[in-house]
Amino acid sequence: MSTKYIFVTGGVTSSLGKGIICASLGRLLVAQGLKVTIQKLDPYINVDPGTMNPYEHGEVYVTDDGAETDLDLGHYERFLDIKTSQNNNVTTGRIYYDVITKERQGAYLGKTVQVIPHITDEIQSHVLKLGQSGNYDVVIIEIGGTVGDIESLPYIEAVRQLRYNVGRQNTLSIHLTLVPYLAAAGELKTKPTQHSVKELRSIGIQPDILICRSDVEIESNELRKIALFTNVDENAVISLPDADTIYRIPSMLHEQGLDEIVTAKFNLDCPPADLSEWVQVVDGKLNPQKTVKIAMVGKYMELLDAYKSLIESIIHAGIHTRTKVDIDYIDSEEIERKGTDRLAEKDAILIPGGFGERGVEGKILAAQFARENKIPYLGICLGMQVAVIEFARHVAGWEDANSTEFTMDTQHPVVGLITEWLSPEGKIETRDTNSDLGGTMRLGGQVCHLEEGTKARETYAAENIVERHRHRYEVNNQFIGELEKAGLIVSGRSADKALVEMVELPDHPWFVACQFHPEFTSTPRDGHPLFTGFINAALDQKALRKQNATGGAAV
Repeated sequence: MSTKYIFVTGGVTSSLGKGIICASLGRLLVAQGLKVTIQKLDPYINVDPGTMNPYEHGEVYVTDDGAETDLDLGHYERFLDIKTSQNNNVTTGRIYYDVITKERQGAYLGKTVQVIPHITDEIQSHVLKLGQSGNYDVVIIEIGGTVGDIESLPYIEAVRQLRYNVGRQNTLSIHLTLVPYLAAAGELKTKPTQHSVKELRSIGIQPDILICRSDVEIESNELRKIALFTNVDENAVISLPDADTIYRIPSMLHEQGLDEIVTAKFNLDCPPADLSEWVQVVDGKLNPQKTVKIAMVGKYMELLDAYKSLIESIIHAGIHTRTKVDIDYIDSEEIERKGTDRLAEKDAILIPGGFGERGVEGKILAAQFARENKIPYLGICLGMQVAVIEFARHVAGWEDANSTEFTMDTQHPVVGLITEWLSPEGKIETRDTNSDLGGTMRLGGQVCHLEEGTKARETYAAENIVERHRHRYEVNNQFIGELEKAGLIVSGRSADKALVEMVELPDHPWFVACQFHPEFTSTPRDGHPLFTGFINAALDQKALRKQNATGGAAV
């Protein structure tokens, strides 16, 4: 069959959850046996979010092929159980970059380059690239921003043209809007939705389906009113009130027949959606049998979207261990100022990745607290590097140990750029040149070899794994031998054994750290062995604390 395209736009306000809607719809279609992928079109002029401050954009999600992308791609992968790529995230910056490059190369044969047709044609080509690959029955396209924004206009125009070019029978428009509840008046207001659809229609797109977000359930008479004033079929106006978990949304949309409406409009003969796995996910999330308290010590705690995939991965581990995980988000600068008192009653400590010097000493203090007090520890990316720095300072005895990211004034740069040190074997030149190791960034999925007899090998139950990376600095091979003599275990190395990927401590119940980002491969259905192991270690720590509190009596 011809590939079908579903375009999802948003109106009234931002942050209504287009990414979750796209992921949930994709989950429903996958549950009907269709091959689905999702693409995000972002209206900002950055080529990708890789250089953007987390406070500006939240998490940078890394795909297996090494693309730095929007955090919504994480939702896509987690909900659909697929792998996305560079082609799944397109920005205005990328579109203009490609068009200008073509113009400089003479590809337009001297024509005046304009938004229409050149920019809109380029947008269409990026959308069609996925559809024409032959790998998908349905491509869902999320258009960032809000209808009416000047930045989104070229994308809306491209959608209008594309619906004509590929045939209306192969395209479908979904518009997500807000229906606010005014407490003073005691009623829902449909006028913002009416105006949003009017704005979309003025640009040339009549939505086929409306999804109406609200604080409360929207009554049928209000839905009929919206249908009447927006020229949308009444059964295609869907109420989506706030949910207790995002993982319930696929079922909520299924109950209102969204998947059936979509397949009917595309004239597809599909079996009913099988959401049995998803029901188990929701049950595991909402009905835990145990609780643990963990501390997450980071530097972007005012904006938790900076750790979106990481938080979701902890939730997944909670689902698979039937555990409610209470996370105490602690600013590492607070630990620098006030000490480690907030860590004292926690069952485990996690230090995530990050860039820059701010708050690093607080992370080092947290790693030291976890090591000395035998509290389960998971360090990710920078969280591994600070664990190595802490070990070098307080166990190996190198008081000035540090990373060259933070200071060059050290005789023990245990972490640094590869260009700043050479491995004892001189193997750097043998590494994959596509890894972009030349003092910039190691990105994407790469093989990690796990050493036999280590906790890492036991946790993964595998000799070799593939995990995604996003970092510039590496543990300095010049100091590895001495650190190992002092007791540090290098439990994971790169495929060519040249770079440190995982470390752990032998005399600790669970002290594991990794250079890669395991949160990018965790899903709600399968979880991730590293996070599940971490939460199980936290449960053991809690039981031990209770036992000690009762003088060794069974609890």
